Amino acid sequence: MGPSVWTCILVVYVLFQGAHGGAHQRQLLKELMEDYTPLERPVRDDAQALTVHFTLSLMQIMDVDEKNQVLTTNVWLQMYWYDHYLQWNESEYPGVKSLRFLPDHVWTPDILLYNSANQDFDSTFHTHVLVNSSGYCQWLPPGILKSTCQIDVRWFPFDTQKCDLKFGSWTYDGWLLELRMMDADTSGYVANGEWDLVAVPGSENKVFYECCREPYLDVTFAVTMRRRTLYYALNMLVPCLLLSAMTFLVFLLPADSGEKISLGITVLLSLTVFMLLVAEVMPATSDSIPLIGQYFATTMGMVALSVVATVFVLQYHHHDPDGGCMPRWVQVVVLQWGAWLLRMRQPGKEPVAWPHCTPSLLSCSSDSSEGRAMPSPQAAPVVAVANGGLMYMGIPQASFPAKPPDVPRPFLPSPELQASTSEELFSGPELSRILEELRYVAECFRGRDAAQAACSQWKFAAAVVDRLCLVTFALIHIVCSIGILMAAPNFAEAITKDFL
Repeated sequence: MGPSVWTCILVVYVLFQGAHGGAHQRQLLKELMEDYTPLERPVRDDAQALTVHFTLSLMQIMDVDEKNQVLTTNVWLQMYWYDHYLQWNESEYPGVKSLRFLPDHVWTPDILLYNSANQDFDSTFHTHVLVNSSGYCQWLPPGILKSTCQIDVRWFPFDTQKCDLKFGSWTYDGWLLELRMMDADTSGYVANGEWDLVAVPGSENKVFYECCREPYLDVTFAVTMRRRTLYYALNMLVPCLLLSAMTFLVFLLPADSGEKISLGITVLLSLTVFMLLVAEVMPATSDSIPLIGQYFATTMGMVALSVVATVFVLQYHHHDPDGGCMPRWVQVVVLQWGAWLLRMRQPGKEPVAWPHCTPSLLSCSSDSSEGRAMPSPQAAPVVAVANGGLMYMGIPQASFPAKPPDVPRPFLPSPELQASTSEELFSGPELSRILEELRYVAECFRGRDAAQAACSQWKFAAAVVDRLCLVTFALIHIVCSIGILMAAPNFAEAITKDFL
């Protein structure tokens, strides 16, 4: 025989075997479904409970809606049980090792997700039921499950959420259907960009209701996941840190620039915008305040206080010298203690050497002559001159010679003036008016110097308050940032896994 003949014989044999197997399968299906009722519980004894082993395979965490508190997952349910009416002898039906039935044609457990948030409630796809010759049934319906989940946003964005998936029979109690849990399968899990899957522990629960004596069983899987904080840190925390750090510029900006209040208000408005963005993500709940909300509120309060402090600084800097003297407590607290603490010194207060007194109509003050020998009474006799009731003292008589010194004739006026005594010079009306004008000019200069000294004192107080606020707010910002952010239980884990 040629090769073609052997090929034809092989094809005929395969076709014959396939037709033989198909006939057995058709005959088996006809016999199994002849008196089968899908509503009947497939047990040998109606008094015994049917055991159903249940588990799930978590494929993906698709979404966590904090606003509506809904968890969306891609899950494959797995249910296993024995059907007493779906058994056969493989020797009687050669080649038929397993059969597949529609879920509407055979009995299936009515296990549903109790805390479903889906519009159709049951969102699984009812696949075929796989049955082997011993009656062992396998049903693996996949589905996109939406379940309610109580989101705890207290430690947001360093939070860990625990969402329960509660499964149980809708109509069978524990005496009719015994639900047994199997460990959840996460081998095919697809990682999520926002959440890290920590674990999916399960538990069996038996609940007794007031209406009934029989127990109701359920299997609950707790999907535990940790939020990945890199996205929120780059888009919320870092801008907040930068904006709050710009508050320090308010105290570094000179008061004469006129932009201190504008900068503080701009920073406050920017933080308000970021606070609204966080509020859009968070659920509208009053149970707890998110950690990032606490941080934003603290930062906004600090910026608001910085604006208030800036108002006081500007008030000190632009204080009117005619409005009153600086209070004593301000001088002690601000100019003495505050300046000493901040190592600041008022400009113009550095000790300088006094120059030697030059000959003048008035004698040197007692302050300038301190440390030098006082002139003797003979060297500087006291002369009292009646000039409108004013007394001029300390003018030596030698300052007014009785006769001008000898000078060459061409430089002397003609005719030669007669020598005048000192009494005649002091008693002249012209000299009296000149002295009155000098007194007025001196008083004006003294008033101007006093006003400038008062303004300088107020400006120095403003500078001390500005520097004190800078140091205080910097310390408060650092302490609050570290204290609030590190209060999260998994702060260290988030830093090591998401940032390093």
